[in-house]
Amino acid sequence: MDRYVVVNGAGTMTVFEIYIKTTPERLWEAITDPEMRAKYSFGVQTSSDWTDGSSYKASVPGVIDIAEGENLEVDPPRRLVQSFNALWSDDVKAVGTSRVTWEIEPVGGSCQLTVTHDQLPDDANSEVWGGWPMILSGLKTLLETGETLDTPGSLRYSGATG
Repeated sequence: MDRYVVVNGAGTMTVFEIYIKTTPERLWEAITDPEMRAKYSFGVQTSSDWTDGSSYKASVPGVIDIAEGENLEVDPPRRLVQSFNALWSDDVKAVGTSRVTWEIEPVGGSCQLTVTHDQLPDDANSEVWGGWPMILSGLKTLLETGETLDTPGSLRYSGATG
């Protein structure tokens, strides 16, 4: 997985690129289906109606709220742009609103997924964007093998109940 970090007057931007052997439609489903999302995203479900201007919430219901925001652009199965407000601690809440863009590009029988997390303050707590490599590795593993990662971070909330 490639990662780029750019710091400029507009804030910090992190870009992650990964190739996944799947179709754009299946990748889009994995990003937007709450149960699939929980399998590769620390056990956290992300729920929304996935329309332009709608809200979303990422949480382990009854246990912890992770993030919330607005779906700024919804273009299945190619592009999803969301505002992002981290909620899991006071330190990450202090970062404020940033933006996450998911871009899916078919490449042969695979897809290039680029996730850009930008509009971050230059001094943003790295916890806000630091989980992306594990999340995207879990997504790739799930779609290509049907299995989930078993790293401690990947399993953080997988058995949590409210």
